[in-house]
Amino acid sequence: MLLLVAFAAALISVLLTILILKSKYDKRLSDFQDSVLKKQRDEVQNIYQTMRAWRHDYHNHMQAIKALLSMGKKEELSEYLDNLEKDLDSIDIAIRTGNVGLDAILSSKVSIARKNNIEVNCTAKVPQDLKVSDVHLCAIVGNLLDNAIEACEKITEGAAPRFIRIYIGLFKSQLYISVSNATCEKHRRRLSELVTSKLGEHGFGLRRIDKLAEKYDGYVNRKNEPGIFATEVMLPL
Repeated sequence: MLLLVAFAAALISVLLTILILKSKYDKRLSDFQDSVLKKQRDEVQNIYQTMRAWRHDYHNHMQAIKALLSMGKKEELSEYLDNLEKDLDSIDIAIRTGNVGLDAILSSKVSIARKNNIEVNCTAKVPQDLKVSDVHLCAIVGNLLDNAIEACEKITEGAAPRFIRIYIGLFKSQLYISVSNATCEKHRRRLSELVTSKLGEHGFGLRRIDKLAEKYDGYVNRKNEPGIFATEVMLPL
């Protein structure tokens, strides 16, 4: 009888420990998700604020251009227009994927990357009806691009090209997401090592991608070569 009581007490203790650990993990994951959503909201808000400021300055720009034209200063005018074009490119929200949420997250991340002198090539088109929710789709793409931007920022400017390539579209009746980026890694590393070496929010981000793909019976493939890292995500429609 005493053995049964001791066994029951031990079992209850183990179960309570598991519940406490799970509660702590869920809390950390919830905090991480909240921080990501806040970051993404702030990024998008920043873009729209910048656009409103640019539009507010529109009349001032027109007056400056007319003045340079009237004075015949063609070189100064050309330089002024070039600077305006660069400024407008940095806040461009011309990405149209067919999904409003994805438009916003891609536009914000691409804008951030270009402001950090990272060359970005983006092709994205998605159908209106998706099995994956907009929130989860944005979480996957947002985490992929956060990691890609971070990897590029570690490359000393001028030492090697900084680039991110994004492709989102249909492939074999599935939603195909591909993000590849430059890295400063000179040697191939095991993918398991790369995932486990990412600590804190980055580790949660990688695991978040895997968990979401698993939730929708999808597939994640990572390719690690010297100087480049690529991730492919396949999600059933």
